[in-house]
Formats: sequence, structure tokens, C-alpha cells
Amino acid sequence: MRWWALGLCCSLGVAQAEVRLEAPEELALRLRPYLSVENGARRLRQLSADLLATEGYFSPQITLDEAEEGVHLRIDPGPRTRVQRLDIVINGPLSLERRAALLAQWGLPVGQAFRQEDWNQAKTQLLDALLAEDHAGARLLDSLADIDPQQQRAALSLDVDAGPRYVYGDLQIEGLQRFRPALIARYKPGLRPGQPYRAEDVRALVQALQASPYFSRVQAELDLEQAQTLSADESTAHTRQAPLRLRVQEQPIHRARFGLGASSNTGARVEAAYGNIDFLRRAWQLETGLRLEEKRQTFFSDVFLPPTTDGVRYGGGFVAEQSDIEQLRLQRQALGWQRSEQRGRLEERWSVQWQHEKRQPGGQGWTTSRALAPSVSWTWRELDQLIEPRRGVVLQVSLGGGSKVFFSDQNFLRLYGRGQFYVPLGARDSLSLRLELGRTFADARQHVPQDYLFRTGGTGSVRGYPYQSLGIKEGNAVVGGRYLATASLEYTHWLNARWGVAAFVDAGDAVDALQDARLAVGYGLGARWRSPAGPLGVDLAYGARDEALQLHFSLLIPF
Repeated sequence: MRWWALGLCCSLGVAQAEVRLEAPEELALRLRPYLSVENGARRLRQLSADLLATEGYFSPQITLDEAEEGVHLRIDPGPRTRVQRLDIVINGPLSLERRAALLAQWGLPVGQAFRQEDWNQAKTQLLDALLAEDHAGARLLDSLADIDPQQQRAALSLDVDAGPRYVYGDLQIEGLQRFRPALIARYKPGLRPGQPYRAEDVRALVQALQASPYFSRVQAELDLEQAQTLSADESTAHTRQAPLRLRVQEQPIHRARFGLGASSNTGARVEAAYGNIDFLRRAWQLETGLRLEEKRQTFFSDVFLPPTTDGVRYGGGFVAEQSDIEQLRLQRQALGWQRSEQRGRLEERWSVQWQHEKRQPGGQGWTTSRALAPSVSWTWRELDQLIEPRRGVVLQVSLGGGSKVFFSDQNFLRLYGRGQFYVPLGARDSLSLRLELGRTFADARQHVPQDYLFRTGGTGSVRGYPYQSLGIKEGNAVVGGRYLATASLEYTHWLNARWGVAAFVDAGDAVDALQDARLAVGYGLGARWRSPAGPLGVDLAYGARDEALQLHFSLLIPF
């Protein structure tokens, strides 16, 4: 056992008197926070003994020597007490399998060193396991840790009342003013009357309602006081049905939003938006707004329906946009419909979009492109944190296209895939890798809307180059090509809880034929700040192809 000497200052009647502690390293670290200047010599012995007892040392040898310069505290903890006997009684209508599973998960088994923290945690975990499934009224009746300090043995006993099994009764909702109970029913398909109680089901309902646009606060609990025994039948004699009480607070129906901002991609921005979560009094969500940027101006209006009982959500919208980026002027109007569904970690989205586009490259004549394009995309997320991940992966694949037979000016099929990978390196460092591939199958890129072709460069793609400056040269303009490939590798080191630095290298290009591919490389350094809205990044990147520096800034949230 390693020993450790620790010098501290205590109030002993002499200013800044020193307390020198000699104890095994692990124990010294645990004792250290409590041996402060507020502890006098009289209390050190008893305090040390009490703290050692919580770690399972009930027969320590504590020597305390006082001198003018302070106190020398030497601790020999002696042998550690271990669990010799365990007696757990669980009363209630549990199956043999459930009872055996609970006992097998007990956190302080025979032979393990006794610690007060482990004893408390083991009792809590056993009770929580009962409360989480079927037995919402489980309670701890009695517990005892009988310590024999002479033999260093602990005998543990526990008496738990599981109580009856509970199933859901009717849903009782408080706080609804404008919306109907049928809206909430869309979010709770698994919580039907008669279904066994699961705490995870209730948490999922609360989270789903809280994440919806309709409610600002949600609370849910099983009302045990109104529970009723199902029947006198032997199979249900120990089963009670309790209503689920739900308290909600509705969001304001109308919401206006105004904002100012800036982006290294599209310049300064001003925007105004209006939202209505009960459009046409049908709990439809309306979002409409105007966003004015230096390089792009957008008007949009979208309507989203509440989810169906199986979690599917439908929506539709209109967007009108004009932009002037890299000498390419675009005017487009689009009308679309979509169906989205979240299945665990997989998000599936189907859509159909009618798009009318006019483009003018480099001051030349205007060209019109029209397309009716159905598409589908799948996004799979496996992340330790959604906003600021350190470990995990996000993968996205999409497929869409149009045909001359169905109101499109050109036959085309667009395939696109993207992956983002996060790897932690120690406590403060991390590595992220991004890969992006795309191809549009078409006889020619003419009359294919730019949304279905590829340009790259700028924040979020290849840093060191202006936004969407990598693509096909058409006069002095850059237009979309039929092939895309980008990659990015970034290493981040956090200096403290708020600030970090990053080094990165990006590469990529968008071309119209594979033989023209010549990856543009950019690399540089950046600063990272954990803001309330998410991690912000400012990067200074050097583009090797253009031999120029570019400044980029962005909100670093995974797609």
C-alpha cells in the first residue's frame, strides 16, 4: 500500500499552523477535503475515524502529535471490513425470474469490501429497478448493516416491499386550454389502459411532448391514490390500475422572431419570422419568414402537421430565393411535400418537390430549368451527445431525381452520401473526420437545377476557399458539376471548460467529369468556444490552390 504525506493548514490557536498527514494514498485523497483550516486538533482524531468508517476501516490506529508548528497526523487504517452475510427479502408478487434478476444485480455482494457509499447505492439501485417496471409503489421497509469491527465482518439485511403490480388506467390531463386531448394521444401510442406500467414509457411521453412545439412544461406521474384492484381473480389479485396524471403548460400560439447575424459563407444577415402552432385551429404548425443576406435572399412558408400515432409527420411548404454567389445569379421557386419518421436512431424522410429555376452565369443570358423530383434520405446518428459530441458517428444517404416524362426538363438521378466520425483522445482532445461523396447521373448538367448538382468550398466543406467557389467554370462564374468529393480531418484540444484550439486539413472538389478531378487542399488553425447555443468555431485557413487565406466562422453542430 502506498503512503502519502500531506501538509495542510488548520486553526490551532496559532496562525497558519500546519497539519501533516501520513496515510495510504487513496485514503489521504479522501480525507484531504475535510482537513481544512476550520478543523482543530481536538476534532481531527474523531473526524478521521468517522471518515475511515465510511470506507470500511473500523479499527484504525490514529496518532496525533501536537507541536508549536502544527499537528502531525499518522493513520494506519488496519484491515478492511468485508461483507460476510447478505439477507435480502423482497415481498410482493414477483416472478422467480424477476426476483433472481434483482438479486443477481445487487451491487454489494458477499466478499466485497464494505463502503457506506456502496451500501447506499446498492439499496437505491434495487429500489429503482422495482419502481421502473410494474411496481410503482415499491418501498424500502428496513435495512441494517451489522458491523463486527473485531472480526472485520459486515452482515447486511434488507427488507423491501415491492407492492402490487400496476397497469395504466385512463389518462387525466390538466392544463389544456386550446388543444384537445387527441393531440396528446398522438404521442403516447404505447401507454394504453391495461398496459403494464414502465417508468421509461412515462419519461418518453414527457420528452416527446416537451420536444414538440406545443408545450413549454410537462409533468407526468401515476396516481397511486386513485388506483383500483382489477378483480378478485387470482391472476390479477395483486394488480392495480392507476390513472396517469399529466400536467401540461401550453406554448404561446403566436411567436415572432427577429434577428441579426453574419456568416463567412453568405455575409451579414437580417431576418424576421412568424410562427403559429395552431394554424387553422387544427394544431398545424406554421413557420414563415424572410431572411436577407448579402449574397442570398429567401422567403419561406412551411406547414407541419402533428405526428400520427405511429410517429410519422407530414408537412409541406413553399420557398422563393435569389442569390448571387461566385458570379452565378439564381432565382428559384419551389413547392414541396415531405413525410418524415424517426425510428430509434434512424431518421427517414420522403419528399416530392417541384422547382422552377432561372440562372445567369457571369452576366450571360438567363437559362430556365424545371424539375419534379421525388427523393428519399436516411440519417443515422449514434452519438454520446447530440449538440457537442466527442464519440460517435452520423451517416446520411439520399437519393432523388427527375424525368422528362414527369414534368422535368432533364432526366437525372442524384446520389449523395455523407459521414461524420468523432473519436475522443484523452479527457480534453478529440478527432473528427468528415467524408462527402455525390454524383448526379445525367446526359448533361444543362437544365438540371443547381440543387441537384454540386458546388463546394467554404465553412462546412473545404476551408481556405470562398463559399461554393469550387465547381465548374462557366465564363467567370462557378456552377454545379455532376461529381463531388470532400474530406476533412480536425484535431481539437480544449484548454479549459470554455475555450479550445483546433488544427485541420480539408480537401475536395466538384467536377463534371472524373478525369477533371483535382482536389483543392486547405489547412489551418482555429479557435473553439462553448457558447450557450453550441460550440462556435473561428478558423483561419490557407487554400493551397488559390494561395490565399480565408477566415471562416460557424456554429459546429452535427448535421
